Amino acid sequence: MQGTGMNRPHSGLGISSFIVSLVAAILIFITLVIAGNLANTTPGGLNENSRTAMAIGFAIIGLVLLSLVALGLGIAGLFQKDRQKVFPILGTVFSSFTILGTIGLILLGLSLT
Repeated sequence: MQGTGMNRPHSGLGISSFIVSLVAAILIFITLVIAGNLANTTPGGLNENSRTAMAIGFAIIGLVLLSLVALGLGIAGLFQKDRQKVFPILGTVFSSFTILGTIGLILLGLSLT
């Protein structure tokens, strides 16, 4: 029963990719909500040169880089032989959507200013 896939272990890289992609996506969402809230509650909007704006920017960049790490782990997990592919696929898909979605929101925000 070697071909059924039920007796193959899960990929450690895939599990790591899945967990890291979920954590990064949740933290990016929280960071974007905080940034939006600060922009709406600050009179005149959030100053682009403030320490707060820079910290939010660095946090988003760092979290996108973390999503890139998750993407790399997921792709590496896909190439492991004799391992299940569920978690590498999920990690790769989640991290890809997180990266593309974040970049899309940044581009949308830049086009509106």
